[in-house]
Amino acid sequence: MHRALAGCAALVVAALSACRSPAPGGFTLLFLGRSPAATLGGSSWAPDPDNSRIVAFDRELHVVKSITSPRLAFPVAVAPLGGTELLVTERTGEGVVLDTAGRPVREWESPNIASLYAAGRGRPGRAARVVAVRSPYYVPQFAAEADTEPLIRVLDTLGRVVEGLATVHVPAAPFLTHLANAGAAAVGPDGAVYFAPLVRDEIRKYAPNGALRWTAKRGLFTKESDPEFLPPKGREIEVRHALVNVALALGPPPNDRLYVLGSDDSAATRLRVDVLDTATGAILATRQLAPRETAVAVDAGGRIAAFDADPLLRAASPAGREAFVPGFALPDLAGDTVTLTRFAGKVTLVNFWASWCDPCREEFPHMAELYRQFSRNVFEIAAISDDVDRDRMLAFVREFRPPFPILVGGGRMKQAYHYRGLPYSVLLDRQGRIIERIFGFGGAEEFRKLRETIAKEARAP
Repeated sequence: MHRALAGCAALVVAALSACRSPAPGGFTLLFLGRSPAATLGGSSWAPDPDNSRIVAFDRELHVVKSITSPRLAFPVAVAPLGGTELLVTERTGEGVVLDTAGRPVREWESPNIASLYAAGRGRPGRAARVVAVRSPYYVPQFAAEADTEPLIRVLDTLGRVVEGLATVHVPAAPFLTHLANAGAAAVGPDGAVYFAPLVRDEIRKYAPNGALRWTAKRGLFTKESDPEFLPPKGREIEVRHALVNVALALGPPPNDRLYVLGSDDSAATRLRVDVLDTATGAILATRQLAPRETAVAVDAGGRIAAFDADPLLRAASPAGREAFVPGFALPDLAGDTVTLTRFAGKVTLVNFWASWCDPCREEFPHMAELYRQFSRNVFEIAAISDDVDRDRMLAFVREFRPPFPILVGGGRMKQAYHYRGLPYSVLLDRQGRIIERIFGFGGAEEFRKLRETIAKEARAP
């Protein structure tokens, strides 16, 4: 579950806490948290998954823009796509292309169970190259694949697979194939693909035609082994594996060095950044990161700088609220049409749910309790079912007997509101503007915070 405050681009200045002054030419952000950043339009763009947004920084690492969207539930990577667009990877493996104003351009389904996308800057007159690899951010453990499946899939700019590079390695336990082949990726301006497996001490460079150019190792382990199942403990099944490579980023020209965010230990609790020569794979430098050094940048001279990301992100608070669109006009269970305007003047929680959604079943009792804690002239809930099967929807309603209105979306709501999954809620102020988006179900603590927010909004003039 993630709560994302909604607002337009924030033009603010952030203080660099405990950092040295920007070098001449400023910084290019490489990693934020455990995610790769992208450079586009003179800004560094990075995902902030905890707040369901992407954030842009200038050369002094001041926040210049913050973008939220129902399409950005849990963004884990950003890559440049051409000269004006950003390719964002969702944790689920879906891809969404945004322009730098935050407007959606297109999106596509994952070619793998869950994918991570990378794209090259491209050379003048040439289209950017887009690749998909198995995501290191969401790894389904039990996923067998044939040993003829490509390790890297090359996509066109509509997200369609056009070719495959290399092939996957199938471990002794074939249901761990996705884990064994998940990893970080980056694409060079010449179309070369850099790949670093999540669970092995390797960084590889593939030529545009898929030929392996080099493999680099840090020497972390005397012996490496494939992921393997451990003896079961009751119903729990555990897997032994190392977490080695976290993210890749190519530095700015003219150096075009490869920066690898990795781990010194198999649990990825001690992070490091290695700098590699893209021509040979030689490790040129290594920087150990302190626990709070969660933003990594490079200056114009190619020197690494690491910062605490929290002060940077605190400056990304939204400057305004956007309207909730499109407004709905949907039937309730009696067949009467209910519109969004019916809730004008009240703080309103618009909740999207379905009978087949297990977290929705957990969430409904909390919503009922929340609904009873406020008067109807202050707070309302509009719970919109996205069920296609009306009988199942009605069975769900009979089971939970919600005290709030139930509206019938008829399976058309995801297409209209572009959310990633259910449950999905949007809290609106009394003018129908978005206070925050809520992705998933966060339990009692989430509803405690939600109650506080509603009470505060109800008191607002």
